[in-house]
Amino acid sequence: VQLQASGGGLVQPGGSLRLSCAASGIIFRINPMTWYRQAPGKQRELVAAITSGGSTNYAESVKGRFTISRDNAKNTTYLQMNSLKPEDTAVYYCYAPREDYWGQGTLVTVSS
Repeated sequence: VQLQASGGGLVQPGGSLRLSCAASGIIFRINPMTWYRQAPGKQRELVAAITSGGSTNYAESVKGRFTISRDNAKNTTYLQMNSLKPEDTAVYYCYAPREDYWGQGTLVTVSS
Protein backbone atom coordinates (compact mmCIF):
# COMPACT_ATOMS: atom_id res chain seq x y z
CA VAL A 1 0.00 0.00 0.00
CA GLN A 2 1.22 3.48 -0.81
CA LEU A 3 -0.40 6.88 -0.34
CA GLN A 4 1.63 9.64 -1.97
CA ALA A 5 0.62 13.12 -0.84
CA SER A 6 1.72 16.23 -2.70
CA GLY A 7 0.82 19.85 -3.31
CA GLY A 8 1.88 21.53 -0.11
CA GLY A 9 3.86 24.74 0.01
CA LEU A 10 3.99 28.34 1.16
CA VAL A 11 0.96 30.52 0.43
CA GLN A 12 -0.19 33.93 1.58
CA PRO A 13 -3.32 34.34 3.70
CA GLY A 14 -6.37 34.27 1.48
CA GLY A 15 -4.63 32.09 -1.07
CA SER A 16 -5.39 28.60 -2.33
CA LEU A 17 -3.67 25.25 -2.63
CA ARG A 18 -4.75 21.85 -3.88
CA LEU A 19 -3.38 18.76 -2.22
CA SER A 20 -3.35 15.39 -3.96
CA CYS A 21 -3.09 11.89 -2.54
CA ALA A 22 -2.33 9.17 -5.07
CA ALA A 23 -3.07 5.65 -3.88
CA SER A 24 -1.66 2.34 -4.99
CA GLY A 25 -1.93 -1.18 -3.68
CA ILE A 26 -5.56 -0.80 -2.64
CA ILE A 27 -8.93 -1.11 -4.36
CA PHE A 28 -9.32 2.63 -4.30
CA ARG A 29 -12.93 2.87 -5.45
CA ILE A 30 -14.26 1.02 -2.38
CA ASN A 31 -12.16 2.92 0.13
CA PRO A 32 -13.29 5.96 2.06
CA MET A 33 -10.48 8.51 2.15
CA THR A 34 -9.61 11.21 4.62
CA TRP A 35 -7.31 14.16 5.16
CA TYR A 36 -5.87 14.96 8.57
CA ARG A 37 -3.55 17.72 9.68
CA GLN A 38 -1.16 18.29 12.55
CA ALA A 39 -0.03 21.75 13.51
CA PRO A 40 3.11 22.29 15.61
CA GLY A 41 2.44 21.38 19.23
CA LYS A 42 -1.07 20.15 18.51
CA GLN A 43 -2.76 16.79 18.06
CA ARG A 44 -3.55 15.42 14.64
CA GLU A 45 -7.10 16.32 13.64
CA LEU A 46 -9.54 15.20 10.96
CA VAL A 47 -10.00 17.83 8.28
CA ALA A 48 -12.22 16.15 5.69
CA ALA A 49 -13.53 12.76 4.66
CA ILE A 50 -15.13 11.28 1.57
CA THR A 51 -16.91 7.94 1.34
CA SER A 52 -16.62 5.50 -1.53
CA GLY A 53 -19.95 6.89 -2.74
CA GLY A 54 -18.76 10.48 -2.67
CA SER A 55 -20.44 11.75 0.51
CA THR A 56 -18.31 14.27 2.35
CA ASN A 57 -17.90 15.78 5.76
CA TYR A 58 -15.63 18.46 7.15
CA ALA A 59 -14.24 19.88 10.34
CA GLU A 60 -16.14 22.99 11.36
CA SER A 61 -13.00 25.07 11.03
CA VAL A 62 -12.72 24.39 7.28
CA LYS A 63 -16.35 24.18 6.19
CA GLY A 64 -17.04 26.45 3.25
CA ARG A 65 -13.32 26.84 2.49
CA PHE A 66 -12.04 23.31 1.82
CA THR A 67 -13.40 20.74 -0.61
CA ILE A 68 -12.49 17.06 -0.66
CA SER A 69 -13.01 15.08 -3.85
CA ARG A 70 -11.89 11.87 -5.49
CA ASP A 71 -11.12 10.60 -8.96
CA ASN A 72 -11.48 6.83 -8.96
CA ALA A 73 -10.03 6.58 -12.47
CA LYS A 74 -6.80 8.12 -11.18
CA ASN A 75 -6.87 6.50 -7.71
CA THR A 76 -6.45 9.99 -6.30
CA THR A 77 -8.06 12.06 -3.57
CA TYR A 78 -7.86 15.84 -3.58
CA LEU A 79 -8.20 18.58 -1.00
CA GLN A 80 -8.91 21.99 -2.50
CA MET A 81 -8.11 24.64 0.10
CA ASN A 82 -9.33 28.19 -0.44
CA SER A 83 -9.28 31.33 1.72
CA LEU A 84 -6.36 29.92 3.64
CA LYS A 85 -5.60 31.30 7.08
CA PRO A 86 -2.38 31.23 9.14
CA GLU A 87 -4.08 28.75 11.48
CA ASP A 88 -4.32 26.28 8.57
CA THR A 89 -0.54 25.91 8.75
CA ALA A 90 0.17 22.23 9.40
CA VAL A 91 1.46 19.00 7.96
CA TYR A 92 -1.41 17.45 6.02
CA TYR A 93 -1.76 13.66 5.81
CA CYS A 94 -4.02 11.42 3.79
CA TYR A 95 -5.33 8.34 5.57
CA ALA A 96 -7.21 5.31 4.29
CA PRO A 97 -9.25 4.14 7.30
CA ARG A 98 -10.38 0.85 5.75
CA GLU A 99 -6.71 -0.08 5.23
CA ASP A 100 -5.54 1.75 8.39
CA TYR A 101 -2.76 3.26 6.32
CA TRP A 102 -1.23 6.74 6.50
CA GLY A 103 0.53 8.53 3.71
CA GLN A 104 3.52 10.73 4.29
CA GLY A 105 2.68 14.32 5.14
CA THR A 106 2.88 17.42 3.02
CA LEU A 107 3.60 20.76 4.69
CA VAL A 108 1.27 23.69 4.18
CA THR A 109 2.47 27.06 5.45
CA VAL A 110 0.16 30.06 5.35
CA SER A 111 2.13 33.23 5.99
CA SER A 112 2.69 36.68 4.59
